[in-house]
Amino acid sequence: MVDLIEVREKMEIIGADGVHVGTVDRVEGDRIKMTRADSGSHDHHHFISSGLVAAIDEGRVRLSANADAAILLEEEEDGGPIADARNRQESEHG
Repeated sequence: MVDLIEVREKMEIIGADGVHVGTVDRVEGDRIKMTRADSGSHDHHHFISSGLVAAIDEGRVRLSANADAAILLEEEEDGGPIADARNRQESEHG
């Protein structure tokens, strides 16, 4: 596992395939908090678990999963998956 102490604000986060996933806002515990701009249509931050980080090189955070898979593994602030939060919101408003 990579030590997140090397992660810095504004670093690009890329998938194993080199595709942009997000931008680091900051590290919180054992997760990387991404900037809001990289959280899709959501108006809040998403997080990447340290377990997905393969390496930190050339000023970028490289994940062990391809970008399309890594996006599905992003987490909400409470640690839950994004899909669960979407389902909760839809049931509350629907």
